[in-house]
Amino acid sequence: MSAVTRTSTPYSYSSAVAAGGLVFLGLHRGFGDDFATQLAGALDGIGDTLEPYGLHLHDLVKVHVWLRDIADLPAMEQGFVGRFPPDGYPARMTATTQFIDDDCRVMIEGTAYRGG
Repeated sequence: MSAVTRTSTPYSYSSAVAAGGLVFLGLHRGFGDDFATQLAGALDGIGDTLEPYGLHLHDLVKVHVWLRDIADLPAMEQGFVGRFPPDGYPARMTATTQFIDDDCRVMIEGTAYRGG
């Protein structure tokens, strides 16, 4: 597990980099007309990125959630409640920011633990 493995994108970043016992996730965003759809898409994308590493959402240990509008915070909370068991939430930091893509309402990055 000492080798560094990257999941590349067509852009100037990797969607994931595995190093040692950790997998570091680059930005993941969802698409759709509303916040809940975009959040679900972002979390699904994270799950898809983690799968080749033998990991799942419950292996996330830390996430940074970036919101366009702080008013979406309650919906974000509900989205996380629906995806993680009550004793299995990752550590989380949430902040607001302006995105380059005008339609984007949420992005997530984080770290998953794979042992080692």
